[in-house]
Amino acid sequence: MTSAFSSAFSSASPPEAPPAAHAPPSNPLPRVLVLWCPDWPVVAARQHEKLPSDVPLVLIEKGLVFAASASARAEGISRGLRLREAQSRFPGLIDRAYDPALDSRAFEPVIAGIEELIPGVQLLRPGMCAVRVRGAAQYYGGEKAAALTVIDRVNEISTSDARVGIADALFTAVQAARSTVGADPRSRSGQARIVPVGRAAQFLEVLPISVLDEPQIATLLIKLGISTLGDFAQLGHTDVRTRFGELGARLHSLASGRDPQTFIARTPPLDLDVVIDFEPALDRVDQVAFGVRSRADDFIDALVRAQLVATAIRVELDSESGEIAERVWLHPRSFSSTDVVDRVRWQVQGSNLIEAGLSSGISRVRIVPETVEAIGNHETGLWGSGLEPRIHHGLSRVQSMLGHGAVLMPTLQGGRTLQSRQQLTAWGDRSLSERSAQRPWPGALPAPLPGTVFSSRHAVHVFAHDGSTVSVDERGQVAAAPTSFATSDSRSRALTAWAGPWPLAERWWEAGTTGPSWRFQAVDDTGCAWLLVLDDGGWWAEARYD
Repeated sequence: MTSAFSSAFSSASPPEAPPAAHAPPSNPLPRVLVLWCPDWPVVAARQHEKLPSDVPLVLIEKGLVFAASASARAEGISRGLRLREAQSRFPGLIDRAYDPALDSRAFEPVIAGIEELIPGVQLLRPGMCAVRVRGAAQYYGGEKAAALTVIDRVNEISTSDARVGIADALFTAVQAARSTVGADPRSRSGQARIVPVGRAAQFLEVLPISVLDEPQIATLLIKLGISTLGDFAQLGHTDVRTRFGELGARLHSLASGRDPQTFIARTPPLDLDVVIDFEPALDRVDQVAFGVRSRADDFIDALVRAQLVATAIRVELDSESGEIAERVWLHPRSFSSTDVVDRVRWQVQGSNLIEAGLSSGISRVRIVPETVEAIGNHETGLWGSGLEPRIHHGLSRVQSMLGHGAVLMPTLQGGRTLQSRQQLTAWGDRSLSERSAQRPWPGALPAPLPGTVFSSRHAVHVFAHDGSTVSVDERGQVAAAPTSFATSDSRSRALTAWAGPWPLAERWWEAGTTGPSWRFQAVDDTGCAWLLVLDDGGWWAEARYD
């Protein structure tokens, strides 16, 4: 079958030996160790939620199962299932939203732990990394000893079932690590697989073609009778390149035990975190703020030395009883040491040690630069930046005296009603709207919008020419034309024009919903236009067109 396949694309080239001019060069990479933590998204989520290891947990992305724990898979739950179907198969299932940032954040201590043993770690993805093993093998007494040392170190840091593969190339080492699935987790030697030098092709030849992770090419090869990497490797390299292009040529090199990927070791990130321990624990806001002040200066100085500024920081509060409360604080420009102290004080003051979930005094404060940017992007211009620094200083001063929520900024978000489109954000925080204003909102009031939207709508009475209250039936028919309306202070306004009604029915499926709201636009005798709403049998003035 392989000979017939090769001759179909190049009858002039013998399939068993590609021309030397087109043959890929031998792999110059040294031996590679790959660490793989199976089900890492589940492990990271379980550690973050502090859930038991045997809990049936699934992570959901876009309504589908992204990852499932071993206990969930035992109940027939697999990746790609809809959440409702997964819950029907196992009602006791625990589901959480998949957070890729959590994967990376949780894997960082694992990488740091490996770098303490072997420098030059390359991150492949959260849950998998690689490192050159030659030096470690000489130091620890062999590749097997180095692999077991890495496994022991990872198991100390994380609750994952670490696996290690060692081979001549990166792809082969990854497959070697994956081949340990099914080994007894209590056997340390079974958690590592070492492919001898020069034996990569023999190790890979029995693996299914699906491990290349290219479904389209794998499906076509299976239809042609090529089901293993060994069958694929027997094809001529030039023939594969001609038929499948550069992607097919790269996959053919992988199947043959040659990995063209360059090994790129990461540069360890700077440790810019600041940790302040309190002994004994403190339960007063001023004491915590005073204790943080000097270290906040060190925190900002370290960022400046690294030519960075922080636009977002994460403040973690550890209580004496072991509880943790954290919050991410944002800044419209960049943090100064005073801003850092203010955020710590506001978090402690706003939580009052109870609202944040802490029931005892604070024993530790940790400040982490969540988002950093180059300092050059935040330098003041040659002639200054106008009034903005003074405005920021003044509003920040008001916050420091009255609290974080004392100064609010209005922002626009998505919604159908004028009230739902308003969002108030504390000064210094970025607006993180849950409803995008760019999405279509059927039934929303079209432009031009009212210039003044009342913080709470005012009750009014709308009358017809005979003095009766204007009503609307369920079919949207107005009982009588509105001619005037009166506010709560009994001031009456004659109406010279009106339009409507426009219905708005939100969440009609919920119990207790009273029915649609009817919106009217009306102009009074002074020329002022109003947005009037008939809702639940009562009339309201919701906004004014200025």
